[in-house]
Amino acid sequence: MISVEARKHHTKKSKIHHKHRNKRNGGGNKATDCSNPPSPSPSPSSTPSHGFYPIQSPIFDILSFGAKGDGVSDDTKALEAAWEAACKVQGATLEIPSEFQFLINPITLQGPCMPNFVFQVDGIVLAPEKVGSWPKSSLFQWLNFKWMHNFTIQGAGTLDGQGYNWWKLSQIDYFQVMKKSKSIPDTKPTVLRFYASYNVTVRDIRIINSPQCHLKFDNSKGVKINNVTISAPESSPNTDGIHLQNTQDVEIHHSNIGTGDDCVSIQTGCSNIHVHHMNCGPGHGISLGGLGKDKSVACVSDIIVDNVNLESTMYGARIKTWQGGLGSVKNISFSNIQVSDVKIPIMIDQYYCDKYVCKNQTGAVAISNVKFNQIIGTYSAKPIHLACSNSIPCTNVDLIDIQLKPSTNFREINQLGLCWNSYGKSQAPLLPSSMDYCVRRGSGFVRGISRSHENVCS
Repeated sequence: MISVEARKHHTKKSKIHHKHRNKRNGGGNKATDCSNPPSPSPSPSSTPSHGFYPIQSPIFDILSFGAKGDGVSDDTKALEAAWEAACKVQGATLEIPSEFQFLINPITLQGPCMPNFVFQVDGIVLAPEKVGSWPKSSLFQWLNFKWMHNFTIQGAGTLDGQGYNWWKLSQIDYFQVMKKSKSIPDTKPTVLRFYASYNVTVRDIRIINSPQCHLKFDNSKGVKINNVTISAPESSPNTDGIHLQNTQDVEIHHSNIGTGDDCVSIQTGCSNIHVHHMNCGPGHGISLGGLGKDKSVACVSDIIVDNVNLESTMYGARIKTWQGGLGSVKNISFSNIQVSDVKIPIMIDQYYCDKYVCKNQTGAVAISNVKFNQIIGTYSAKPIHLACSNSIPCTNVDLIDIQLKPSTNFREINQLGLCWNSYGKSQAPLLPSSMDYCVRRGSGFVRGISRSHENVCS
């Protein structure tokens, strides 16, 4: 049953609705929301002939709620009103129409809503351009979706974080001069963030120029990301493409990501993640971590990365942990990865430090059952870097069919890279052949050392 307010806005359909009808028909996420089970739906009727359309899902156009769409006027209240109305209707579509630009201030769009809610972004959504215009209470994210179930964001449109002024604040000289100023925030926002959400799909849209991370999931489960484009300049700091934390059951595929940091960043609490058929670059590659900072517990498991192209990135397949941490990283597979002019294609770094100096510590996040298989292409600095903890070695690290040649930008001679305290096996072909010495046999002997750290993740 559509509310009076919803019905009123639903009847104000513009030509734009007809223009996109076919796209919307296939757009819903049909997963079942266990906390809000959908009502039984009627049997679908046959498609009418002679040019008539089937019955459509309720559509809530932001223009019908007072939005100007000129890219200058503040359309935040219109979005809030459209959201409130659409959230109450099963199978609703909230429409951001094409050929318009909507300036939206930081906002939290909260659920749970009725099942199969679609946020259709065909136009351009703009974040505030001036840093000083952001409320101090809204510096963590711009568009924050909270407690959403069975929800889809899709469309041919763009979410533009307009992060240029934020990136200027990260320049070291400028930041040191302005650090004491009360007008300079220490935190920079993420463009699109999901918190405690389940069965979420993000597809087809563009997310660009975020002040910091572009797309972030916290404490969520059942995430599908497909055919998205994420981009920011290579010089933009900390602009991760997709950032996952305490999130499980994720598939990321057929997408293009190029930013100033990790294309995909997988943090503690993540498991059952599959990243495949992706293009990454520029940026820092596909990364697990940094994990275990400030002696914290990190638990990451069951990660598969395959069929990925990395071009002109700083790293390729990377695991990075801080000294002193607890927990484990296990059951990780990087396979069928093509690298082109990547600085260091294969990396495990248990001495990760983003400061000038970090204190040496004996504790470490235990790393085990990691496979690097079919990593092929060119490197510009070193083919491999395995720097495992002195006290807790990396175990069951396999190097299989690694074929890495120096790129035209390579400036060092016969430089294999660092290989330290890693146990496992290697299997030909291996290029450079000296890579065979990067993993030592006898991991069973040292396996027990790391079990106490892994137990905290059980």
